[in-house]
Amino acid sequence: MKDMHVLTDCLDALKISYTDQQLEQLYRYYEMLVEKNKVMNLTAITDFDEVMIKHFADSLALLAYTPLREKKILDLGTGAGFPGVPLKIFCPDSEFILVDSINKKLNFIADVCEELGLNGISVCHSRAEDLAHSPEFREQFDFVVSRAVANLATLSELTLGFIKKGGYFVSYKSVAAEEELEQAKNAIKIMGGKVQKVEGLVLPGSDLDRALIFIKKGVNTPKQYPRKAGMPSKNPL
Repeated sequence: MKDMHVLTDCLDALKISYTDQQLEQLYRYYEMLVEKNKVMNLTAITDFDEVMIKHFADSLALLAYTPLREKKILDLGTGAGFPGVPLKIFCPDSEFILVDSINKKLNFIADVCEELGLNGISVCHSRAEDLAHSPEFREQFDFVVSRAVANLATLSELTLGFIKKGGYFVSYKSVAAEEELEQAKNAIKIMGGKVQKVEGLVLPGSDLDRALIFIKKGVNTPKQYPRKAGMPSKNPL
């Protein structure tokens, strides 16, 4: 196993504790990611140090600002498993569901979870516009997290229907997110949410800046939202 000081230095600076087993699981995840990426487009980032910071530390940065113990968490647009898989490794007593519209990526994640011996984590192949209307998923989660690239107004419509009252949507954005926040105000309000705080940071040992936008669910989402597939992105609220 390679020296993981790039990651551990970053976690130390963020005051996020870790075990040898967790580091070993992340390293195995890295190996599987790079190997699978040779035959499937999972990530443009494959350099060891960059994966440690830009995928692993970035995913885990949320734990510097909120505990996720014994929570039910949905990761929307998980892609190759970020931030959901690293968060699950560090939050073994929380339940995770990772959602994406590309099934072959979810198959990779399922293989990773089996290889790492992760329990209490599952994958779901669906579009958020459909899944958020399912009684099994509607307003059932303590947290929804997403590193997806959609704008915040679209993401707010796609995510807030999953969250129970008192729960949170946490959007991973760049620090320059003020304009997106302004444009998303209406969508957030319609969906029953309110911006509680924005945590800005530069990941230690890198030039990667990050804003974690915490949107708290205050009231139930109106039944008609999210709208049918494609509408939230084509015509944001």
